[in-house]
Amino acid sequence: MRAVRERCVWSQRITHHDLVPYLIEESHEVIDAVESGTRADLREELGDLLWQVLFHAAIAAQDPDDPFDIDDVADTLTEKMVRRHPHVFAGEIATTPDEVLVHWNAAKAAEKRTRRSVLDGVPRGMPALALAQKIVGRAAGAGVEVEGPSGGAVTAPTTEAELGDVLLGLVAVARTEGWDAERALRERLRGLEVDVRDAESGA
Repeated sequence: MRAVRERCVWSQRITHHDLVPYLIEESHEVIDAVESGTRADLREELGDLLWQVLFHAAIAAQDPDDPFDIDDVADTLTEKMVRRHPHVFAGEIATTPDEVLVHWNAAKAAEKRTRRSVLDGVPRGMPALALAQKIVGRAAGAGVEVEGPSGGAVTAPTTEAELGDVLLGLVAVARTEGWDAERALRERLRGLEVDVRDAESGA
């Protein structure tokens, strides 16, 4: 990576912002390999994703004000994972996945003391459905429950497969009506975020 950054004229011009579309694309290719690819596909796509991390670190190492390199990235990650696994690296006990999650969430909360809302730290660039699932979960933590469908045209699914059918059907409705399903969900999420922040502030 260092050689490419120093000797490839295309790579020399690339910034963190320039790499974002590639990072998104490579992440989705890893997902495709996990869901429907071969072991060779997964090995290749993980390598491509790792290259993105190395590329970002190489760019960061040249920052004149606050440089860091891949070793700094690895050190930061190692420190975080040790903190979040006290049942592995310290004297805490966790014999079930739920107990592990308690330790993880406690460590994460201690790291993020400056956060004022359960919504802080949620990346808004996520696809709308993934973002919705994340925000609905955080909203519940603030005491704001999102109701599922009741009656009307949409029947609550009872399996994940049925959920897929319902979602696909809603996208088909959006297409027929000329609506943008992604935009519709994002706009609804903005309203939910307002509700969560109001609940947190006691409004």
